[in-house]
Parts: sequence; C-alpha cells; structure tokens
Amino acid sequence: METETKVNRLARELDTREKSQRPQKRWTPPQLLPEPNPEPGYEFHWVRVSTQGNADATNISAKLREGYEPVKASEHPEIVLYGANPNARFPDSIEIGGLLLCKIPAEFHAQRNDYYTQQHNSQMQSVDNNFMRENDPRMPLFNERRTKVTFGKGV
Repeated sequence: METETKVNRLARELDTREKSQRPQKRWTPPQLLPEPNPEPGYEFHWVRVSTQGNADATNISAKLREGYEPVKASEHPEIVLYGANPNARFPDSIEIGGLLLCKIPAEFHAQRNDYYTQQHNSQMQSVDNNFMRENDPRMPLFNERRTKVTFGKGV
C-alpha cells in the first residue's frame, strides 16, 4: 500500500495546474492621458486648451506659434476617444480633459530645449555673480552647487 501512495504522489507532483500559474496580464490603473505610437521625427506634447471649462486661447495660440500642430484622430486610431466634444475648436483632433494632443518636429523641440537651457544657465550665472559680489576676503562666501545625502545612525 505504501508503494501505491508514493507512485500517486510522484505522478501528482509532475502534473501542473493552470490555477496555480500566474495570469499573463495584470491589472494596472488607467492612465489619464494615453501615449500615442511614436512617429519618427516628431515629439508629442499635451497642450492646455481650457481650464475648468474656460478656453485658454493665450496658451494654445502661443504653442501653435512655437510650432506645435494638433494631431488628427485619424492618424492615431490607437487612442480611443469616449464622449468627444462636438463643440471642440479642433474637431478632428484628440482632446481629453481640456488637453489637446499636439506634435512638433524633433529639431524644433531640441532647439526649444537648448534655448531654455541657455536661459536657465544665464540666470544662474547672474545669481552667482550677484551673490559673489558681496564676497569679502575676511569672510569668504562659499558657492557650492552640490548636495550630499548620507544614511546612518542619527545623532
């Protein structure tokens, strides 16, 4: 009788159960803004067209002058729109919650980033120059731009 039990246990150990396997796909929380499939040579950006139901004409017109173009819904069928606004300013575009999906050529995006990086660096240099103007050799000021994080026992 003991050998019979061992044989049954061995055979049972070799069997796999589908219930014990992990599911292939897991639940994830919904994204507020879907990501479109990438297009070579373009960068995507969500641009504000309204806030709390009020149109933001200044923001959208500035972005259009920068070189952003509204993305047509027909170009990106992977983004499913539920309850599209029939009174939208951009009828065939992708608008979700007051944000309009726009694209800009990658070279414009890189030039824009370079411009704002240069603006940032010149402002930091101005702040540093103003700060160091107050420097006195008897009590020198330190201008370190590094931070240090340490872990350990508290004092």
